[in-house]
Amino acid sequence: MNTELPHDDHHDSDATGSTGGTPENFRCGYIAIVGRPNVGKSTLMNVLIGAKVSITSRKAQTTRHRITGIQTHDDAQYIYVDTPGFQTRHANALNKTLNKTVSNTLTASDVVLFLVEAGTFGPADQQVLDLLPKNVPVILVINKSDRMKDKATLMPFAQKVASLRDFTAIVPVSAKLRFQVDALEREIRNHLPENPPVFGPDDITDRSEKFLAAEIVREKVFRLLGDELPYTSTVLIEQFQQEGNLRRIFAAILVERDTHKSMIIGNKGARLKEISTQSRLDMEKLFGGPVYLEIWVKVKSGWADNEAGLRAYGYE
Repeated sequence: MNTELPHDDHHDSDATGSTGGTPENFRCGYIAIVGRPNVGKSTLMNVLIGAKVSITSRKAQTTRHRITGIQTHDDAQYIYVDTPGFQTRHANALNKTLNKTVSNTLTASDVVLFLVEAGTFGPADQQVLDLLPKNVPVILVINKSDRMKDKATLMPFAQKVASLRDFTAIVPVSAKLRFQVDALEREIRNHLPENPPVFGPDDITDRSEKFLAAEIVREKVFRLLGDELPYTSTVLIEQFQQEGNLRRIFAAILVERDTHKSMIIGNKGARLKEISTQSRLDMEKLFGGPVYLEIWVKVKSGWADNEAGLRAYGYE
């Protein structure tokens, strides 16, 4: 298996590199989830893993980092990589970095899931399809298939997309309803190499809690502000302290303009309070303990155009 998959050195627990106790024919590999923005990549990964490790929002371009989510069964370990949606709209440093991330992830994966939305295949989907490496098994995953009113149109749609490349398999799913997710997992396992597990049986992500806390706040910002806020806002965790089971987290939401700052704060601070409450509840659920959370909003113009700044905020 190619384990040279680029990822951050944020792994919180020991990898089980040993084969002790690993059953024969155990399979383990990296699975990249790709598709245009908003086809449901993050939702699918969260469902496959059974925990929320990737943020979801109706707003395009909310996933900015490779997120590794891990699911371990008795006979296989699935290491999922959620890539950012490939960006064609803006040519700033942030998007150039994101696009490089996608290309690197694809060539280092054992299986690629190419996700499309049932009934919809446009130029943005084609652009992603054109990037897929020829030497990696690609499974066509048709998401939101429950939404097609006329089920008879699903087959011709699948055949149309299937004619564009030699897919290893075609699986219609609904990530939200968990429809056919088990069938997809079985199909993925068929294409994973025989290897011992890379991570421990209880690991669900290679990301630190600090990273996940920032992602949770960022998700709430996008969910509650919708299209009002440009996607160049980000979240920085300035302090992360653990005292027993309690986590004290101090976060800053970075925006480019004063007008964006007032949008996030809202009337008499109501919106910021809602962002904080929802974020805290999600963190308590994910971390399994109480969280004390304080959030500020700071104006820092031009951060998304500055490559050195991007590295400082964790974008590679």
